[in-house]
Amino acid sequence: MVQLSVNVNKVATLRNARGGQVPNVVEFALKAEQFGANGITVHPRPDQRHIRNSDVLELASAIRTEFNIEGYPSADYLDLLRRVRPAQATLVPDLPNVLTSNAGWNVVEHQQLLSDVVSELKSFGCRVSIFMDPNPKAMEAVARTGADRIELYTEAFAAQYPTNPAQAIKPYIEASKAAQAAGLGINAGHDLSLQNLGYLVQHLAGLQEVSIGHALVADCLDFGLKNTIGMYRRLCQPLTY
Repeated sequence: MVQLSVNVNKVATLRNARGGQVPNVVEFALKAEQFGANGITVHPRPDQRHIRNSDVLELASAIRTEFNIEGYPSADYLDLLRRVRPAQATLVPDLPNVLTSNAGWNVVEHQQLLSDVVSELKSFGCRVSIFMDPNPKAMEAVARTGADRIELYTEAFAAQYPTNPAQAIKPYIEASKAAQAAGLGINAGHDLSLQNLGYLVQHLAGLQEVSIGHALVADCLDFGLKNTIGMYRRLCQPLTY
């Protein structure tokens, strides 16, 4: 069973648009857990435009499933993880001004930075995942950082999926095989939805976890949180023969 981690950033975006505590991020996360989510993901940004550091601290003390904190490995990010010590840290190469993650790491260029950060995060007890484009040739370099997993950046898959799903998944299969050969686990995230998740799960052998926020929160408007979590969980079940 592929694990489903629910990214609650968009819940915080909606709350911040009006102020106050409606919708409540922690309550949403707890209900997501209750209805079957295997984990909760957040990606705090330096400008606190959605998830705030205070949210991260509240979530850390409230949720009972796996907590995954994404972010660029700045001093502030590392300080926050030192305090929270989540189950998983996902390193992304985002600059502060980007709207959302839009590329994986150039691991060769940032080998020393990532190696140092991975070592520090592991000293906090975190499993470490590195956000990557589906580039098979980069996976040995990722392994040399000491990271445990990669998170495959699936925007390109999601964009091509409606017209050519077989071609869309091909580079991800190749990258996944290379990552596993290098001893890395496989996560995936970005633009995954009810429309494309099942195909990814059925064709990407070794996939362990998906992180989904924007589409899942939008689907809650149509189906409600309980039904939406159930629908995504069913798609996370690989075929058995």
